[in-house]
Amino acid sequence: MTLTELKYIVAVARERHFGRAAEACFVSQPTLSVAIRKLEEELGVVLFERGGTEVGITPIGLRVVAQAQRVLEEGANLREIARQGHDPLAGPLRVGVIHTIGPYLLPRLVPTQIAATPQMPLLLQENFTSRLLELLRQGEIDCAIVALPLPESGLMVHPLYDEPFLVAVQKNHPWTKLKEIDATSLKDETMLLLGSGHCFRDQVLEVCPELSRFSASSEGIQRTFEGSSLETIRHMVAAGIGVTVLPTSSLSMPGLENNLLAYIPFKKPAPDRRVVLVWRKSFPRPAAIDALIGAIRACNLPGVNYLGSTPAAALAEA
Repeated sequence: MTLTELKYIVAVARERHFGRAAEACFVSQPTLSVAIRKLEEELGVVLFERGGTEVGITPIGLRVVAQAQRVLEEGANLREIARQGHDPLAGPLRVGVIHTIGPYLLPRLVPTQIAATPQMPLLLQENFTSRLLELLRQGEIDCAIVALPLPESGLMVHPLYDEPFLVAVQKNHPWTKLKEIDATSLKDETMLLLGSGHCFRDQVLEVCPELSRFSASSEGIQRTFEGSSLETIRHMVAAGIGVTVLPTSSLSMPGLENNLLAYIPFKKPAPDRRVVLVWRKSFPRPAAIDALIGAIRACNLPGVNYLGSTPAAALAEA
């Protein structure tokens, strides 16, 4: 039994396909298949159900794959512990970030972090919250910047900042004369929303629950539009197609369309979201987590309320 064989079975379990798993591991499919068959013979069990379009995992296979993930994670931790003997910040930090945070935080975070800890480059990945948490549990990334709420995860959580929401409208919209907006007014407008899977969409629907019935019905086609990114939606608002709700940090990315947009705050208590950093409890580089938290705080995103700077090592499990 080798770590390489364990890496192969974890990849197959994740991809549910031998070909895609082989590509992810940078080997040929026959090499991967032979190695997995060899491991099954050594263990005396069948790990995967073969023959369909999608590879299935046997009940014992689920347990073996889960243990293999833990072994691979501990193997990676050995290398990190050895590296810490020279410099606890040496080596890359793999950071995941959700789509509605990345475009606004990362352009500030990367140069800030490079200036502070150039020996710790950030390897960045954008994705949905659910996928980032899966990658985190599998050891594919080291930490993730996401928004609450989170499912029960057994992860360490550090609050970064709270940011209020704003309403974005075209500059000739009647609402531009208002100093603030009541959330219930949104139900009377053509709302532009992110598509399913984005946690920010769910947060907006919490602000104005009446929108849920439109986006789930045929009438909703005329009342809402579902986009794939906040920037696509912001350009559509600039074109006069509707209105939307944005996080305050999105104002940190100025563009030509901002000359066509107005941003109006909600009446108090204004809806907001809490952005947090999450990582595995077993992650062996708390100094790297602390350095990242410090770099995020130094970004000075406009309009957000930065939260306590408790060191990562002192936080409790979520």
